[in-house]
Amino acid sequence: MLSYQHLYHAGNLADVHKHAALAWALDYLTRKDKPLTYIETHAGRGLYDLSADEAVKTGEAAAGIARAEPLFPPDHPYRLRLDEARAQYGARVYPGSPLIAALGLRETDTLHLAELHPQEHAALAAAARDWGAHVHRKDGFELALALTPPTPRRGLMLIDPSYEVKADYAAIPQHMAQIHRKWNVGVLILWYPILKGGAHGPMLRALETAFPDGLRHELRFPPARAGHRMEGSGLFTVNPPYGLAGELAAIATRFARLSNSAAKP
Repeated sequence: MLSYQHLYHAGNLADVHKHAALAWALDYLTRKDKPLTYIETHAGRGLYDLSADEAVKTGEAAAGIARAEPLFPPDHPYRLRLDEARAQYGARVYPGSPLIAALGLRETDTLHLAELHPQEHAALAAAARDWGAHVHRKDGFELALALTPPTPRRGLMLIDPSYEVKADYAAIPQHMAQIHRKWNVGVLILWYPILKGGAHGPMLRALETAFPDGLRHELRFPPARAGHRMEGSGLFTVNPPYGLAGELAAIATRFARLSNSAAKP
């Protein structure tokens, strides 16, 4: 199944959660004067126009980044990446995780992006021409296993599938265990949706068994519109960078302020 297109959902609250954490983690890792590798298994198109009909139709960006951005200080790595993306591509763009990574990395770092959907891959390849990225039209987990351990060995992998294939929930703990066996020093960040019905529950139990030192972080928020099944966002990190737990707690505080302001009459 290759029907998922993130333009409908770009800039929603799950993106804010995921991308704020990613921008912070890459900022932390690049403080050390050693090159690193960034791998993304399900990259999407990397750059989104929030004025497009698809984005406007769902209202998710209006309920997400439009409300949440002011809660981050101007010098936060996430705000810096947003400002840089808009300066290059226009005021109504939203950077996906590939562009957040590309903007946060250095010339000495290596960037690998996988995307299997043909239209999304074509858009990503066009957008990434100036990013210095290796763009692959390949299954993300196959690419992850083929590339690990990478050179440079130090680095981070973002695993962000669409979960439109329900078997992903059962397969992801196995994939992550295989990747970790090959690349035991890599930071692995998995994003997952929190849906009505709790489909993520068994997956998280398997991950916590396999990675007892992993860092789990979840945020809850109201559905973006009537009938929308997503009611929260989760991250599970293997080998979390020092300070990530504190940063995630700060993000949670910002989301709580967002919820409190929405609750006021």
